[in-house]
Amino acid sequence: MQAQVSIIMGSTSDLPVMEKAAKILNEFKIPFEINALSAHRTPEKVEEFAKNAQERGIKVIIAAAGMAAHLPGVIAAMTSIPVIGVPIDATLKGIDSIFSILQMPPGIPVATVGVNAAQNAGILAAQILAVGNNEINKILIAYKESLKQKIVKANNDLANVKFEYKTN
Repeated sequence: MQAQVSIIMGSTSDLPVMEKAAKILNEFKIPFEINALSAHRTPEKVEEFAKNAQERGIKVIIAAAGMAAHLPGVIAAMTSIPVIGVPIDATLKGIDSIFSILQMPPGIPVATVGVNAAQNAGILAAQILAVGNNEINKILIAYKESLKQKIVKANNDLANVKFEYKTN
């Protein structure tokens, strides 16, 4: 089994957030790898990773970082593989991270999900892969249908909630 998605985090303290991306990829049967690399503490390792990811079969990179959050942008600068940035709420409720990931210079795009929204990063990675993979696309369609069914069930459950002035 060869990884198609790489989950990269600035440190293992980000793992509780990034596990959500791993769980989605695992649920969708998409092979992935997880590594800790720091744009500031191990820049040479980040460069080595980014420049060799494509030849290793990586098709999407999910990169998470808190505070200055340079990791997703640094990786995006060194590869043509799509990079999804996950801002981590390390300080300032993640606002510093989100701005660092969102405000990339022209030519160096990083798709960005919400603060700590690693689950959405995993889903977005699956959607990118699904463009050329019918099996992943079928799994995504079923997943989206399950989300719809949860809301239908929740709405039906609300019918049983009683209040004196509730009209439905």
